[in-house]
Amino acid sequence: MKKRLFAALLSVVMVIVLSACASQEDKKEMVDITLNEVAHSIFYAPMYVAIEEGYFEEQDINLTLICGFGADKTMTAVISGEADIGFMGSEASIYTYNEGAKDYVVNFAQLTQRAGNFFVAREKMPDFSWDDIKGSTVLGGRKGGMPEMVFEYILKQNDIDPAADLEINQSIDFGSTAAAFSEGKGDYTVEFEPGATSLESEGKGYVVASLGEDSGYVPYTAYSAKQSFIDKNPAIIQNFVNALQKGMDYVQSHTPEEIAKAIEPQFPETDLDTITKIVTRYYDQKTWKDNLVFEESSFDLLQDILESAGELDSRAPYKDLVVTKFAQKAIK
Repeated sequence: MKKRLFAALLSVVMVIVLSACASQEDKKEMVDITLNEVAHSIFYAPMYVAIEEGYFEEQDINLTLICGFGADKTMTAVISGEADIGFMGSEASIYTYNEGAKDYVVNFAQLTQRAGNFFVAREKMPDFSWDDIKGSTVLGGRKGGMPEMVFEYILKQNDIDPAADLEINQSIDFGSTAAAFSEGKGDYTVEFEPGATSLESEGKGYVVASLGEDSGYVPYTAYSAKQSFIDKNPAIIQNFVNALQKGMDYVQSHTPEEIAKAIEPQFPETDLDTITKIVTRYYDQKTWKDNLVFEESSFDLLQDILESAGELDSRAPYKDLVVTKFAQKAIK
């Protein structure tokens, strides 16, 4: 009798011990990752879907998102170690590489494949042509930044000289051009969202062209990290890309209305109708890739644009500044 009782008690203890061990094994250790984004914009919807749908947590990543307010500041955060991963235009990685950085920043995932800004006029222009802006003043972007370079690239593709055929005002801060335009400065302005939609809602401007459509498929923004971080943390980078790919899959398989609803918490200052309108604009022009692979042809086009803008002294090698294995593995 005592033997049977002892055996029963031993069995109960073993079950408890094994259950505890199993619980410890099931409890995954979360990794803290700081991501510095160049701007907080609906333009980057797939990333915010991944955040709001919990895809990073599913990949054991506790993500801290910080806005750098400019590629130069985002790059500085990555190089200094303040951020683990940067999200910005890849031109910043080319500049840093050409300046001789030893532990240079490498791109491992491309999010957007079109420019996200729009050309805004003071009046509706249903038959707008780029020739219409000759002799005008345009509120442009920072010299050497992707918005300005893509704009100038479009002008040159339409046989317009950015220096001789019009005046481009580059003295206004990126986030202040819409306000300046509404106050009467410039004949036209180049605007990201929600600036373009806000001007339309106020009746102070009208979108007459999409720089994303007119420039073609351009690798506008990508994720990058120092080579040393990637080498030391390949599993973390893979998990990060896996989460992003789920966000990309979501926007490919859901309507603009559903996407807008998913990312609404990221933009508490913007009403859902406005978010939906902006998402629809980006959705209709195929802003987002269906995968995160940064292809060599896209990298070459980016450097063509940099050269056209006079911002590139020498071309950087694709094999040094882009790694595709993580994005390729994330594709289902």
